[in-house]
Amino acid sequence: MAGRHYEDFEPGEVLRHALRRTVTESDNVSFCSLTMNTQPLHLDEEYAKRTRFGRRVVNGLLTLALSVGISVRDTTEGTLVANLGYDAVKHPAPVFHGDTIRVETRVASKRTTSKPGQGLVVFEHTVYNQRDEVVCTYTRTALVSMRSDANGGKT
Repeated sequence: MAGRHYEDFEPGEVLRHALRRTVTESDNVSFCSLTMNTQPLHLDEEYAKRTRFGRRVVNGLLTLALSVGISVRDTTEGTLVANLGYDAVKHPAPVFHGDTIRVETRVASKRTTSKPGQGLVVFEHTVYNQRDEVVCTYTRTALVSMRSDANGGKT
């Protein structure tokens, strides 16, 4: 298991995830199809040529989903109880077919809960393209397992 337990996170620490992902046209079209999103900005090249972007833009929810996935191995893989929320999602720049994204995660805060063996960790994720432009930012609140519960038993 690669993920970290509640005790392993330190507020203020920054994780630079080694995993990267080049977003393909197929990824974008498949994601739009799976989510029933018919937005022509994502799917219709002729339509997109007439927009300020001049070409199709990758669905922002795909960028968000990929970035969460990229961060999981180094954060909550196998230790997550539940993702409780995604807040303040912003897309300051578009992602295009062929862009490669990478993610940095800052541990914003953490606190114990009333539930034994679990704690809340707030992550601030920043997503970059291959030109080091910020393409997405958001906060994720996760309920994470502790290494042991209040009675000393394994969780």
